[in-house]
Amino acid sequence: MNDAARIEAFLEMMSAERGAAVNTLSAYSKDLEDAARFMAAAGGSLVGSKPEDISAYLAALAQRGLSSRTTARRLSALKQFFRFDMSEGLRADDPTTDIGGPKLTPGLPRVFDADAIARLIEAAAAAPGSSGLRNRALLELLYGAGLRVSELVGMPLLATPKSGASAMMMKGKGGRERLVVLSRPALAAIEAWLPAREVLLKKAQSPKAARYLFPSATAADGKLTRRRVGQIIDAAALACGLDPDAVSPHMLRHAFATHLMEGGADLRTVQSLLGHADIATTQIYTHVAQGRLKALVETKHPLAKKKS
Repeated sequence: MNDAARIEAFLEMMSAERGAAVNTLSAYSKDLEDAARFMAAAGGSLVGSKPEDISAYLAALAQRGLSSRTTARRLSALKQFFRFDMSEGLRADDPTTDIGGPKLTPGLPRVFDADAIARLIEAAAAAPGSSGLRNRALLELLYGAGLRVSELVGMPLLATPKSGASAMMMKGKGGRERLVVLSRPALAAIEAWLPAREVLLKKAQSPKAARYLFPSATAADGKLTRRRVGQIIDAAALACGLDPDAVSPHMLRHAFATHLMEGGADLRTVQSLLGHADIATTQIYTHVAQGRLKALVETKHPLAKKKS
């Protein structure tokens, strides 16, 4: 069995047995295919890799300027791939067993303050006609509920809270369900968007569009794309004087978590609201919040100001 066939078999297992999401499968596919191309260029193959081949590949990734986090992700994909091969009796050893990943430092995402986020939302909502109503609802859900952009664009209409309710169940990463609590502005934005959504549906080319809270008139799968959401946010950032390179759908999710922590929310609550399986993933926000508090003390405390 060649590299392509072995990778395909691995992806089928990840989908059927572990319920891996489409985005996860796509990432595994790209990572493994990149490793296979490297091995082929060196005169070998991924399926026949030895430990020294894996080490050479990781060194090449560093030379290409890839981040330690990306390198760690690719090594993780390789480890799972070779474990699958061993479980299927396709090879007797795992060439990644003694290879450790690069040292990772916790990334501290840049987060704008609440006033800047409010300006961003208002700039997005200033788009003409129904686009403004849609844009406000999009950003209120990203920031007000901490949704991932993939969750946002794939959000079924049936998932939206019924009249009088303020929470909904959301299926997120890894198929895990969590309770999502919506702010009053987010609920109001959805309510304002729904009539305009009905008008857009009449123009939709795909019958699948009716499933989604944010349908697309032209997309084959009927829903707004993640790229389009990014474009909307970029345009709003330019309009309100923020750096588009520092603003993204994921930054709004970071802002949701950071502002909750700064407001006194405990770590377990933030973990639950974000849908993180491991609290270690959520702990990054304690560092972000501490940094903000340190800056606040240094600039606002009377003794700190006197010293400076």
